Amino acid sequence: MIQRIQSVFLLLLALAMLSVLALPLWHKVDGLTHQELTLTAFGFTAKGLQLPGTIGPVWVIGLLAAASAAVAFYEIFQFRSRGKQLLLGSINLLLITGTLGAFFYFSNKGEQLLNLKLQGQFLAGFYLPTLALLLNLLANRFIRRDEQLVRSADRLR
Repeated sequence: MIQRIQSVFLLLLALAMLSVLALPLWHKVDGLTHQELTLTAFGFTAKGLQLPGTIGPVWVIGLLAAASAAVAFYEIFQFRSRGKQLLLGSINLLLITGTLGAFFYFSNKGEQLLNLKLQGQFLAGFYLPTLALLLNLLANRFIRRDEQLVRSADRLR
């Protein structure tokens, strides 16, 4: 039921989390050695640099982002059960927070791989989960408002 405002917020949330899968998240360039390191949702891309095998499972970022998008799509069609929608919204909050935590962890790992004096840059894909958190908050607020409206209408009968 896309006509409700919370459904629009959930659709935008899902699109934001799917965009995380396609956009680069973090980038660092060493101007002296011309080495470049880019973090995406599924791994590091290096130019002029040999990556060690101890970086860890970077694909976790992509997995969490895809799971968050899937939960948001599923949540849209649970409009008959607002309690279930609120539960799914809470699960989505945890998934998005986990995605942000994985971002910070792996960008910190990337910082250690190149010149420590230079700072990496967070790119557009990094800011999308923050937008998703805001959209999740708004969707949950409107779901609660619908629930209160239905309960108040039940009292009047």
